[in-house]
Amino acid sequence: MTDLIIRPAAPADLPAIVAMLADDPLGATRESPDDLTPYQDAFARLATDPQQHVMVAERAGRTVGTLQLTVIPGLSRRGSTRTIIEGVRIDATERGSGLGTELIQWAIDKSRDLGADLVQLTSDATRTDAHRFYERLGFSASHLGFKLAL
Repeated sequence: MTDLIIRPAAPADLPAIVAMLADDPLGATRESPDDLTPYQDAFARLATDPQQHVMVAERAGRTVGTLQLTVIPGLSRRGSTRTIIEGVRIDATERGSGLGTELIQWAIDKSRDLGADLVQLTSDATRTDAHRFYERLGFSASHLGFKLAL
């Protein structure tokens, strides 16, 4: 995909990013593409944090994919730095094109460049297609995650 650009997200990308976040059964229940205010506030916070990398994939001037890469220095694993990949979304017109693989590979390569020893991600338990996708890319389902809504 030679016409693909992976670049830092800009405020102008928010409508497309939020539309992708909302474009599935889970996202439809928790995202609000009609009100970008909370996303603009969150984006402003993320933009000032050097450990956050909100990225978009762009093709022919159109935002067609996104992910967030977070760098977390730590003490465990002998002081290892890890990255977490979150919010991976691909525009419906691009699914099956290999774009997801390219985005995840970008995140893995960027993680190495940032000195990370481990890349991790979580995926909702109901997203079985995504689980197969991540396993094909070499990720293993090694942990069980928990959440507590505040």
